[in-house]
Amino acid sequence: MHNLNNIYYFIDRFKQSELDKLNPKKISIIYRNYSKNDNINEIIHLNKYCKNRKFKFYLANNFKLAWKLNLDGAYIPAFNKSLKHRLYPIKRDFLIIGSSHNVTEMRYKIKQGCKKIFLTPIFRISKKKKYLGLFNFRNLVSKTKIEIIALGGINEFNIKKLKISGCSGFASISHIKKTAQK
Repeated sequence: MHNLNNIYYFIDRFKQSELDKLNPKKISIIYRNYSKNDNINEIIHLNKYCKNRKFKFYLANNFKLAWKLNLDGAYIPAFNKSLKHRLYPIKRDFLIIGSSHNVTEMRYKIKQGCKKIFLTPIFRISKKKKYLGLFNFRNLVSKTKIEIIALGGINEFNIKKLKISGCSGFASISHIKKTAQK
């Protein structure tokens, strides 16, 4: 269960030069562009790129489009409480993943059909924002059999703590970008 090779990278636009530096065997891509209009051409282009490089590719907050474009899955953010996607037949290799901040949201993500749940934030991001901390994170992980992915505040100093967190992987933006640049 402590497999930190299960890594997710959030992007909001397709930058091939940035993705070329990543290892597709270890990292999955989640495209999350929350603007009113989905840039379908960019998503199609990104999907082709991911298929060629063998990245797993998930689209955030648009289950219907992810399903139509035959992506690897869909990512449902914590603020999305819709159950409409449950009306669609689930393709065998189509994975629904989602994020939550507490037990109540975790239960709702399970109701939404999520097979993996991003639990956020595990570490301090800023002085003003609340975070779970390692003890509370481990406690929440122990309450479910679903795979839990750590998200939030992950950096080069605290990434080793994930091995004792009980998570099955982690998601990041800045840490992966920094690591890829090295």
